[in-house]
Amino acid sequence: MPATLDDAYVVQDHALALADGRVAGWKVGKIAPPVDGENRLAGPIFADQVVDGSAAPVMPVFADGFAAAEAEFLLRLGAAPDPAKTSYTEAEARALVDAVHVGIEVASSPFPGINQHGPAVTVADFGNNNGLVVGTLAQGWQDADLNAWPVTLTINGEEIGRATTATMLDGPFGAVRFLLEHMARRGVALAAGTWVSTGAVTGVHPVKPGDRVVADFDGRWSVACSIEAR
Repeated sequence: MPATLDDAYVVQDHALALADGRVAGWKVGKIAPPVDGENRLAGPIFADQVVDGSAAPVMPVFADGFAAAEAEFLLRLGAAPDPAKTSYTEAEARALVDAVHVGIEVASSPFPGINQHGPAVTVADFGNNNGLVVGTLAQGWQDADLNAWPVTLTINGEEIGRATTATMLDGPFGAVRFLLEHMARRGVALAAGTWVSTGAVTGVHPVKPGDRVVADFDGRWSVACSIEAR
């Protein structure tokens, strides 16, 4: 197992080089307490695991491993950032975003103990991402305070989590700022159209095959999926 975050990102880079899939986005997760001076981590989201959420898709997980669902704001980059720029203000990061959607991140790994060994192990396993359900555009996001929008997540009709992004470090646009700086330091270019899954708003909620997950955002938009064994 990698001992440091730097080691973990080396593993992630090697794994990406061996993977066949195209990377369509990056998930950002919170590290609490911080490790190696970092309070967030990043992992790739492959294009074939980015799914339109309009029809409540069925999402696969490793039934004998770890599986969870997370309500997240999904931000899309409208332009490619300067690959040499390693420092951003939140306003600069926000200016690169051209859309905010509601969504669900499906986290899953064949290793059931992935979250018991620290963030370096999570980073090495593609950030524990196994899919992204892209819901509707959050109309009016440009002039809104996303931190004021309540978010809930239910599993099989039972509310499991409720929160706002005000509890998440510096919120969704702060997550984008982190990713822009982090990827520039790693020498990884980000393209226009890249999705950023900005972090679990209500928590990381374990799921199993057969579960139905619904995430609701500000009482105006919802996105759902069902879970199956891959």
